[in-house]
Amino acid sequence: MLNAEKIKKEFPILSKGLIYLDNAATTQKPYQVINSMKDYYENYNANVHRGVYRIAVEATEKYEEAHRVIAKFINALPNEVIFTKNTTEAINLVAYSLGMKLKKGDEVVISLMEHHSNFVPWQQICKLTNAVLRIIPIDENGNLKDFEKHINKNTKIVSITHASNVLGTINPVKEIIKKAHEVNAIAIIDGAQSVPHFDVDVKDLDCDFLAFSGHKMLGPMGIGVLYGKQEILKEMKPFIYGGDMIKEVNINDTKFNEIPWKFEAGTPNVSGAIGLIEAVNYLKRLEMNNVFSHTQQLIKYFLETSSEITNLKAYGPKEKNGLVSFKLGRLHPHDMSAFLDELNIAIRGGHMCAQPLVNFLGEAAVARASFYVYNTKEDVDKLVKGLKKVKGVFKV
Repeated sequence: MLNAEKIKKEFPILSKGLIYLDNAATTQKPYQVINSMKDYYENYNANVHRGVYRIAVEATEKYEEAHRVIAKFINALPNEVIFTKNTTEAINLVAYSLGMKLKKGDEVVISLMEHHSNFVPWQQICKLTNAVLRIIPIDENGNLKDFEKHINKNTKIVSITHASNVLGTINPVKEIIKKAHEVNAIAIIDGAQSVPHFDVDVKDLDCDFLAFSGHKMLGPMGIGVLYGKQEILKEMKPFIYGGDMIKEVNINDTKFNEIPWKFEAGTPNVSGAIGLIEAVNYLKRLEMNNVFSHTQQLIKYFLETSSEITNLKAYGPKEKNGLVSFKLGRLHPHDMSAFLDELNIAIRGGHMCAQPLVNFLGEAAVARASFYVYNTKEDVDKLVKGLKKVKGVFKV
């Protein structure tokens, strides 16, 4: 396992005894990320791609470096990396740039386990275009059920989560992408829960698009990434129009900038991109195979140590990615979360922005403990001890 005790000391928010187990929602930030953003604002705060004075050039160089760092991290080209606010905006960019070309009879394929960010955009696009939304079901173990049967000659877009934020299921996206391409469909991967946890190689997957968020991988909030194959991006129309995404404007028409700048209208989140550089470098030093192995061991340890708690039910497959969702008898997860908060333990309770999936599980809400590089077995012990206290107080 990673030396999580040593890692934890590099995260200022964790110095006060907080047991933070809501990493699937957002991760905490190490000093390296915080200090890099502070350095930008204190020493070379300027807008990018505009000024020719020294600090503007420095800011621009750093912002463009961020594209190169992220591209290398996922094995892409720098001009294939577009910065957005988050995964949600990245998916919406594709949905409104490509999805509005759909017509009646065309089909978009998603799954029942999608986060609302990859469910609602396609639902609404299909309503606007009269296309058909097909939803791949899941089986009793939390795995996709017969995805091949839902991709056919009418399929134009397949948009699937790489890893579920509720079940922890890691989907066979490489096979899904291959099937999509067999019918000439565009393949989009929601990597919000995968890129922070294990190596994701866009060339190996052969996905057309990949979306993920910086804040779920030690980076700042407000910076997300959309990877897209350059040949597709060149043909796509922008989603947002304005400054910096143009090459030339006259009274009657506008010529758009080269990729990726064509899709980055307005003043970007420069400090967020700079912080994301440090987050990626931090993860690279740890090595992603170690990150994955560490969280796998914590999940296994939690399932073992919590097995003695009667009426505790965990959801999803045996092999999970970084998280465990569960219920404790009939106790509402909000009550459980509030009680644990009094013990300085932070977990998530709710429908996890995946209401269709949670409803399928027969619940209105579930509890979720999600782990990352700074979590320890001692954190798990405290969670299990806290759950036992919850059980005793609420008599579940």
